[in-house]
Amino acid sequence: MTSTSNDVTVYWDDTCLEHEPPAGEFEMEWTGRLAVREPHPDRPERLLNVRQILRETMADRVTWADVSPATREQIERVHDPAYVDEFEAFCEAGGGRLTADTGANEASYAAARYAAGGAIAAAEHALGPGPEDVPYALVRPSGHHAQPDRTDGFCFFNNVAVAADHVLATTAAERVAIVDWDVHHGNGTQECFYDRDDVLVVGVHNDHWAWDPDAHPQTGDLDEDGRGAGEGYNVNVPLPPGTGDEGYRHVFERVVEPVVTHFDPDLLLVSAGQDPGIVDPLGRNLVTKRGFEMLGRRARALAATAADGNLALVQEGGYQISHLAYATLGVVEGVVGHETGIDDPMAWLDEDLASARRAVEEAVEYHARAWPLEAGDPNLDTDDGGS
Repeated sequence: MTSTSNDVTVYWDDTCLEHEPPAGEFEMEWTGRLAVREPHPDRPERLLNVRQILRETMADRVTWADVSPATREQIERVHDPAYVDEFEAFCEAGGGRLTADTGANEASYAAARYAAGGAIAAAEHALGPGPEDVPYALVRPSGHHAQPDRTDGFCFFNNVAVAADHVLATTAAERVAIVDWDVHHGNGTQECFYDRDDVLVVGVHNDHWAWDPDAHPQTGDLDEDGRGAGEGYNVNVPLPPGTGDEGYRHVFERVVEPVVTHFDPDLLLVSAGQDPGIVDPLGRNLVTKRGFEMLGRRARALAATAADGNLALVQEGGYQISHLAYATLGVVEGVVGHETGIDDPMAWLDEDLASARRAVEEAVEYHARAWPLEAGDPNLDTDDGGS
């Protein structure tokens, strides 16, 4: 690989801005009880703010790259052809609501293809012979809830799953690890690889259980750890509300890093959802910009030691459109090892580290059956904040 002065390549296409779910009552359908229809939380402004803060603060560290839309062949490695047909036809007819919280317009099918294409481009970049900079797919709609046969949780095509299956089918890569730090369980990614041992899925998320027994039956709990050949290769770490920077550091030290290192992947993909952020309206965790810097640093270091330096990040959630920009800036700062000196303007709550430690220890004890994890946290019974 050839060194470069630019430390991150951001994959971007304006088509991702054209997806617009119906307005209503936050993410839910309009009932007529309120005075004002609220824009859906998956707003184009999410990406616009991230792009702007990167341009303003890290222009000399960022290269912007174009995206080609994912092809049907690439998408259908993951998704049922009938589902893809139905979603395309739904958008061609003008869109609307597909589930209680997820909707589309006439541009959503194209946007979803470009989002998956951005993830593919980032994965190919990470494995390619070019510069050593880290690729980041700044895309929407997100993907990690999309299951092979259905839309779910604002997601239509599972971007990281499409990227993972693409590189496994077309490159020398034999194993891919996916680390998902979005505050919501990546149930779709779990479903895509649940019976496989060539893709490790590690999910760190709020302990929110299933939100629909039919459309979203996965719970994200510890015992959803794979099936058949995939048993043990789905590693969930559900966290209590109030988990913040130190809790996430603890998760990485105790679970994420040892599991991924032992798996020894050829590529590390990160589902980078910044909705664990301290003021995110769809999460209940307290990660600050500094915490996201830490996550970026640790992802880069983990890829260096476990995946031959091959790392790609793909945007998932994050719905407070101002804090998402600062949080994502933090991730990028951490990945490239650069500090802008910009503080989190919204950090004002203390985390509940004691509860997070207890949850992580429970995860360690469970997953130690399949992975070389060391049970027993010597700090578990100390007073380290919270109740």
